[in-house]
Amino acid sequence: MWIVVGLGNPGPSYSGHRHNIGFMVTEGLAQSYAARPWSQKFSARIADVVIEGEKVLLMQPLTYMNLSGQAVGEAARFYKVPPENIIVIHDELDLPLGKLRVKKGGGAGGHNGLKSLDAHITPNYHRVRLGIDHPGDKNMVSDYVLSNFAKAELPALDEIIYATIKHFPKLLQADADGFMTACSKDIQPAPAKA
Repeated sequence: MWIVVGLGNPGPSYSGHRHNIGFMVTEGLAQSYAARPWSQKFSARIADVVIEGEKVLLMQPLTYMNLSGQAVGEAARFYKVPPENIIVIHDELDLPLGKLRVKKGGGAGGHNGLKSLDAHITPNYHRVRLGIDHPGDKNMVSDYVLSNFAKAELPALDEIIYATIKHFPKLLQADADGFMTACSKDIQPAPAKA
């Protein structure tokens, strides 16, 4: 069994924020692979789904970003799922919009959601890092991640979400490189910033 976690903040006022790209992807996975209806458990929205023969629990923690690890830790203990079978989808300031990377383990890079996960389940989980660009000044990061994507960015956002969902089964087959290669073919390079 796998646990696939989208990071974000709960509630409609946050739904379009850059920080919520993980929620956007898990919502799309639920729709694309005909998940059972969302319910609430483990301080999260959860939905069961089978993706190409693999049993997956989709999770959207309702604890707010900085406490995401609480919800995931609870679910992982309940289902006895090791960190190696947990995939976390999150926003990444250090990648441009339209770029993604997958890695297992590593540091939190200042991301409070990842810091919380590291504390609750160890850092040994898989991360799908979806680029959201950097505002250029670290003092602007907090407002930036809690702001909506600009209208001009929406086509690139749609492409990266679509590609992530379409090629997601490769991650469940432990083919991270194949996933990244397939996604990159489906994503047009973002226009250069003026």
